[in-house]
Amino acid sequence: MRAGEQLHTTPQTLSGQIKQLEEWLGHDLFRKRGRGLELTSEGRVALGYAEQIFTLGDELEKSIRLSRGHAKPLEFRVGVADSIAKSVAYHLLEPALGMPEQVHMTCQEGKFPELIAQLSLHKLDLVLADEPVSKKIGVKAFNHPLGTSGMSFFCAPGLKTQLQGSFPQCLQGAPMLIQGPMSSVRQQLDHWFNKYQLQPRLVGEFDDSALMNAFGREGRGVFTSPTVLDEETTAQFGVEVIGRTTELVEEFFAISVERRITHPCVAAITKAAKADLFGK
Repeated sequence: MRAGEQLHTTPQTLSGQIKQLEEWLGHDLFRKRGRGLELTSEGRVALGYAEQIFTLGDELEKSIRLSRGHAKPLEFRVGVADSIAKSVAYHLLEPALGMPEQVHMTCQEGKFPELIAQLSLHKLDLVLADEPVSKKIGVKAFNHPLGTSGMSFFCAPGLKTQLQGSFPQCLQGAPMLIQGPMSSVRQQLDHWFNKYQLQPRLVGEFDDSALMNAFGREGRGVFTSPTVLDEETTAQFGVEVIGRTTELVEEFFAISVERRITHPCVAAITKAAKADLFGK
């Protein structure tokens, strides 16, 4: 009765419509319980999909129906791989908010494969990553190289006085903070240590570079960061550069479903990255 009142229809009409839906689905959506009704397991599944449909409908209405005199902000949905340093992500994304037109940017951080899956479903306009998307994944996406950077080694001033020898030999036995095993830089770093026969004392592994840098700031170990961020890293964390190498290279990519970039925000990001951040 109350459902009919809310939908401005008679209980008989509503009951008939539910019956037609049940016949079409091939399952009962309700069963009697006492004097009332309750959802069956199939009914609960149908309710979940119905709620999603109504939510999308509300989002569609909000997106298209605009108040008069107000321009619609340009929607920009971007995923950032959690292996990318937060400072790098900021410098890459900042040009999108510096455009003349109003932009509504939504940032999501996550694992690279999960972000690519969302990109393929058009839930994201762009993915920033430190590795290209592979053709083996089976997702139609295109890699737009943004630039590369060598790596610098940092540590707190107090720890630096304890290191012995010149770089990179000073890393032998030194406490080390490194990226997690899935990071592209981590794999290079392992080979680099083997090449120079170095065995630092591994203190911690981090998927979050910001957390790794925070531990480095407190003198817990030597850590690495892209050389393009040298000035920012030393100023922000009060650490010093103990060495640099171009044998360790971090690459950065803008990944989209477009072969030719048409989204204004993506175009601004790629242009600024090549001219400014990595063009110095």
